[in-house]
Amino acid sequence: MSISLDGYVAGPDQSLEQPLGRGGLELHHWHLDEPLSEADARVRDLLLRPRGAYVMGRNMFGPIRGPWKDDWRGWWGAEPPYHAPVFVLTHHPRDPISMEGGTTFHFVTDGFDAAFARASEAAGEKGVDIAGGASTVRQALAAGVIDELVLDFVPVLLGDGEGLFEGVPDPGLEPVEVIHSPLATHVRYRIAR
Repeated sequence: MSISLDGYVAGPDQSLEQPLGRGGLELHHWHLDEPLSEADARVRDLLLRPRGAYVMGRNMFGPIRGPWKDDWRGWWGAEPPYHAPVFVLTHHPRDPISMEGGTTFHFVTDGFDAAFARASEAAGEKGVDIAGGASTVRQALAAGVIDELVLDFVPVLLGDGEGLFEGVPDPGLEPVEVIHSPLATHVRYRIAR
């Protein structure tokens, strides 16, 4: 996850116009701006490597609150980058949405554990990625299902927003690899249990 130096993965006031909140887009220039440095390209390729399934929060899928609007199909256009089943945590039921490239969004209303179980079954040996956002990662840490966490530290202070570690007991992060670039410092951690 891309994260500010003060611990936020999205800025304040998230909306349809500003899905990452005020200043939140600054966290993603390391993988959005071309040309990418060699270090950032390596980490981006790690981020985009194929997985068997994904779990994400509703806010990562879209800015809609309350009942779903049937025309909302995510931020990514006709072919999302996942190419695998994605299990979206929500309080509001919705039929699955199949997209180009093999991505199907499944909407899970009975909590993180149920979403992770379904994702694990769908993924088989290929593994499950917790796509985000912050609340979903916090739930995954609390459930003890994260083996590794990659944080992309961007030299930005957001001051407020969606904090990654709010209310999370220390997961015992052990640095495994550090990759520096002009735009971010990428740290891969092993979760000590």
